[in-house]
Amino acid sequence: MLDAAMRVAARDGAANLTMDAVAAEAKVGKGTVFRHFGDRTGLIGALLDQAEHELQEGFLNGPPPLGPGADPHQRLLAFGSAVLHHEQDHEDLYLAVVKDTHRRFTVPARQVRYTHVTMLVRQLDPTMDAELMAHTLLGFLDTALTNHLLRERGMKLDRLEAAWKDLVNRLCS
Repeated sequence: MLDAAMRVAARDGAANLTMDAVAAEAKVGKGTVFRHFGDRTGLIGALLDQAEHELQEGFLNGPPPLGPGADPHQRLLAFGSAVLHHEQDHEDLYLAVVKDTHRRFTVPARQVRYTHVTMLVRQLDPTMDAELMAHTLLGFLDTALTNHLLRERGMKLDRLEAAWKDLVNRLCS
């Protein structure tokens, strides 16, 4: 069913993803889709989990500077750039999930990112409030914000990356 949902989302966009369309594509009953995913937001969350896996693999186990082995400063720089590019590649899925404000902060992908950034901030400065700083840094990478800046304000992705690097460099100085 997840493969069917991916095909529907690729063809019609995540904003138009329906349980009916997934059921038809997977050749199962609509009830089966609901039992497996719970609701549309659960379905989109499952699609995001799959898309997020590659990004997470990069910062959890990949080569430096994104992965282990680089100092926390370099890893934070690489993390922001990787997230900005990853979310642009999967923009419609991320925008579909941010509409549910409660789930926005509790989806597994957000939790993994939060844990990762909190760890890096603690490594940079153990006296800093790592939890609040991690939320602050992730706020810069927020999907709705970056979408607004790119689409509505006409900013370029390289400008956002440069601003991320400036923010992290200032934090580390």
